Amino acid sequence: MFGQRLTQWGCLLTRNRFLFFIAAILALSVERASASDGPGVVYVATNAVAGNSVLVFARSGDGQLTPAGSFPTGGLGTGAGLGNQGGLILTADNDWLFVVNAGSNEVSVFEVLSNGLQLTDRVASGGKMPVSVTFDRDVLYVLNAGGSVGAEDNISGFTLTRNGKLVPLAGSTRPLSATTTGPAEVSFNGNGNLLVVTEKNTNKIDIFEVERDGLTTGPFIHPSNGATPFGFTTGRHNRMFVSEAFGGAPHGSALSSYKLDRDADLESISASVPTNQTAACWAVLTPDQQFAYVTDTGSATITGYEVDAEGELSRLQADGSSAATGAGPIDAAISLSGRFLFTLNSGAHTVTGFRIGDDGELSPVSVAAGIPPGANGLAAR
Repeated sequence: MFGQRLTQWGCLLTRNRFLFFIAAILALSVERASASDGPGVVYVATNAVAGNSVLVFARSGDGQLTPAGSFPTGGLGTGAGLGNQGGLILTADNDWLFVVNAGSNEVSVFEVLSNGLQLTDRVASGGKMPVSVTFDRDVLYVLNAGGSVGAEDNISGFTLTRNGKLVPLAGSTRPLSATTTGPAEVSFNGNGNLLVVTEKNTNKIDIFEVERDGLTTGPFIHPSNGATPFGFTTGRHNRMFVSEAFGGAPHGSALSSYKLDRDADLESISASVPTNQTAACWAVLTPDQQFAYVTDTGSATITGYEVDAEGELSRLQADGSSAATGAGPIDAAISLSGRFLFTLNSGAHTVTGFRIGDDGELSPVSVAAGIPPGANGLAAR
């Protein structure tokens, strides 16, 4: 009798596990299916030497882009590539937009309005040549790339007021692992208790612990799985996905996934999964976190990956080419619905749009031409 009950309990447990698995799959399907395909907006920073501006494009429900205005930041760009990711970002609630002015060592703040953008502040970045920004719970951190011999690579923090003003966070400026690290991106993790920086020149990943007052301790320095860690994106369960350009070696780039631990440690999940393409530099993750994409600057392609429940990566296409872009794809952004992926193509001076299928496949839907040379920074909603 006892053995019979054990068998019954085992069958019930197995059945419950199966039902839980089915429910999880259905939840992911509903999450993608319920994502709105309504109108949205795409933003691009010109990074122009004579005056930086944010170009606004209205996005239709089918992914078409229409110019909808240009809004000066009040600062200056460099007119050339910044070797970065995150030079222009939206807050999670889409109320605010931040953009770096790398040519004048400043950061600008815009309020996002229904009919465009309203500049609310422009402040010194806390260092030289800001290239990336990140925001969490009223705290903004800026990554300064030095920009000249002897200038320190650092991070510097600010608090955002209700009326869109940035106030420097006293004691927040901290150096990276060296003075010329070639930093690419700074970003909070999903919980906001860690801050991560990738260093292209040193092949290192810096992690800072973030206290409740917004100040950080660190950096805690970790070797990258692959050479030239570049752009990255963070997801649920403290996972992080980092592109690796491998110095631009032909067909030599990759994407790695990691687990970020609370004690600022870094655990590899999938190490340097090849793109089979050239110079993977920018990385994005779909909202449901089923797919990750990198732009391959050297081969003018996008490489897509499926992300499993453990954060492990597998290429969607054997050759790594999920879609062709215009020449020199750099920044990438995914719409809030998770249905559209956009790339800024530095060589072609275009923004290209792709629809993301339920299986992660990319289908081209739009091209916006006339993007100024040197444009840098892309965001979408």
